[in-house]
Amino acid sequence: MDGMHDQGMGAAPPMGHFMPHRRHMMMHMTFFWGKNAEVLFDRWPGHSSGKYWLSLVMVFVLALVVEWLSHTNSIKADTNNVVTGLVQTVMHALRVGVSLLVMLAVMCFNGGVFLAAVAGHSIGFFLFESRAFKKSSATSPDKTSHSDLPPMTC
Repeated sequence: MDGMHDQGMGAAPPMGHFMPHRRHMMMHMTFFWGKNAEVLFDRWPGHSSGKYWLSLVMVFVLALVVEWLSHTNSIKADTNNVVTGLVQTVMHALRVGVSLLVMLAVMCFNGGVFLAAVAGHSIGFFLFESRAFKKSSATSPDKTSHSDLPPMTC
């Protein structure tokens, strides 16, 4: 008849007929070490050491940007409330988007990517929030209302 009897009525066609040929890479479900990982994009960085190190640098920078966006105070007090609300919303959207990119990168379960993300967040916190680069204001009355660590929210 039409050839369907050979495969059975409910049988799926062979993979090569409708799907492009792809290599099959095992997805890691535990942490592993090595440069052969896929970070955020299909086949990136591949088997290239240079691209792997570039991925680590980019994850580090993205984590640093998250900390900068989380601890920046760039809105002036006398700005219009609507403009302030719009700027805050855009900055929040950027922070959430970049945070999710870092999270997705870490989900490749590569130990180097994980360490790059932690290092980026740590150095970002050190630069933008810790007391290391802030002037001491022990006489400030609102000093008691602030914690040493900012609140963690998702």
